[in-house]
Amino acid sequence: MLRQSKSPLLSLPGAVPAEGPDEGVAAHYGDPFREQRALADGSGFVDLSHRGVIAVSGDDRLSWLHLLLTQHVSELPPGQATEALILTANGHIEHALSLVDDGTTVWAHVEPGTQEALLAYLESMKFFYRVEVADRTDEIAVVHLPAGSIAEAPDGVVVRETPHGRDLFLPRERLESFAAEHGPAAGVLALEALRVEAHRPRLGRETDHRTIPHELGLIGTAVHLQKGCYRGQETVARVQNLGKPPRRLVFLHLDGSEVHLPGHGAPVRLASDGPDGRQLGFVTTAVRHYELGPIALALVKRNVPVDAALVVGEGTAAAQEVVVEP
Repeated sequence: MLRQSKSPLLSLPGAVPAEGPDEGVAAHYGDPFREQRALADGSGFVDLSHRGVIAVSGDDRLSWLHLLLTQHVSELPPGQATEALILTANGHIEHALSLVDDGTTVWAHVEPGTQEALLAYLESMKFFYRVEVADRTDEIAVVHLPAGSIAEAPDGVVVRETPHGRDLFLPRERLESFAAEHGPAAGVLALEALRVEAHRPRLGRETDHRTIPHELGLIGTAVHLQKGCYRGQETVARVQNLGKPPRRLVFLHLDGSEVHLPGHGAPVRLASDGPDGRQLGFVTTAVRHYELGPIALALVKRNVPVDAALVVGEGTAAAQEVVVEP
């Protein structure tokens, strides 16, 4: 996976660099729980300048994207945020886009390092349509303002507003001045904790090479069932009609006495089967929440009983909450 250059905000006091998929920005600035509380209270911001930014312009941009995406975007009003996926021919999730149209251009931010592959796919599908596709990652930085924030977006900046907060498409040269005016900064660990609390899946964390939208509860949010053909639609329609995705996303309350959080991919088993029992799923994201303690998202087999006590990793007890009905 390609990496973006390091954010200049890593020079802020207390900044600790993130690792893994969020490399290039701060994991936290010295106090992850304080940063979580600040975001939950609607203050501060999160530097997401490591995310990829794709811009699609031209008269046919919405009708063209409508043919490629899982979301209904042919009549997307300017300023209305939405989410969309690009699937493989077999219906597996390949790309996830967070979109907004400003009246002349569709702006999307995507997982770090995925923008080049996405751009190549979009370029291959242009044909005779009047569209221009550009990777704007080097010029535009994504900044997240939490829900309830009263901070004003700088003039001329494209804003993507959702129930979870506002994403700003900010010129990179304005990132440091924005931080000086809108602090305190919160790291991506704080945002991840709130994401897990809200049961919101993330590409590359809650997905693997065979994940389909139904497993993550993305029908209705990123997948529209009343639209024309797109790649992978046959799988979406079949699972929708049969109601049997092979796996389902669950939310886990983890035993708070454990010192270490289970890593991505840690096995999930039935507590009654013991540590040598059959693996029924895996942890996708585990975090420490400022109120809930250790929590996680996991993918488990669809037929795991919703009231079953689970264990993860080497034996950490886990109580599950249903995210996707079996």
